[in-house]
Amino acid sequence: MDIQNFINQLSIDCVIFGYENQQLKVLLSKSKFKGDFYTLPSGFIFQNEDIEEAAQRVVQERTGITDIYLQHFNVFGKVSRKREEFLEKLIKLNYSESEDQQRQSDIYQWFTKRFVSIGYYSLVDIQQVTPQPSDIDESIGWYPVKDFPTLIMDYNEVLENAYLCLQSDIQDLSNIYHLLPEQFTMKEVQDIYETITGKYFARTNFQKKVLDLDVLERLDKKFTGAKNKAPYLYRFKK
Repeated sequence: MDIQNFINQLSIDCVIFGYENQQLKVLLSKSKFKGDFYTLPSGFIFQNEDIEEAAQRVVQERTGITDIYLQHFNVFGKVSRKREEFLEKLIKLNYSESEDQQRQSDIYQWFTKRFVSIGYYSLVDIQQVTPQPSDIDESIGWYPVKDFPTLIMDYNEVLENAYLCLQSDIQDLSNIYHLLPEQFTMKEVQDIYETITGKYFARTNFQKKVLDLDVLERLDKKFTGAKNKAPYLYRFKK
């Protein structure tokens, strides 16, 4: 990695949400180094790159999709972000014979400076995503937001902050369709909304709430997998 190409002490943290089996999930990667190092999709910003363009690049590289919804939600810049503590642990577990050389390297010196991180969350149709591991990932996959492993540095705080912002943003349903397939039932909309917000509605009340927004188009065809009366399929208006 040529660190000279990146803006110094500024990074991007992306929280990528998907929905599957009545669970909101988040995309996390596990480092191939010794130790349980789980992390959010993150990256740095090229000198000639817009900040949102960098976030788009990070999400695209990890999901394989190009039609990406992004929402900036916060900036993280505490002095105690523990980047140095994380790297010290990684070196101790993986480079015991050359710890001093590792600490003296330009990469180590660059990484252990104080970083300010710009947080974005992304909403994706999980069925369209093929998780893409980076060169330093052992694995990358989906974890329920209610049950995910401890993350490095302050990434637990970043994820929790993104989730709170999503809960607030989803109230008007303006971005919920990014989690859905192109065509969906009203029940799928209600399931996602209730899962994220923790608020529950009678079916008829929720349907009225959604239809009053005038953002959905009902299709002539119905959902073919229903055992009883087949529900109508919808899509968001263009």
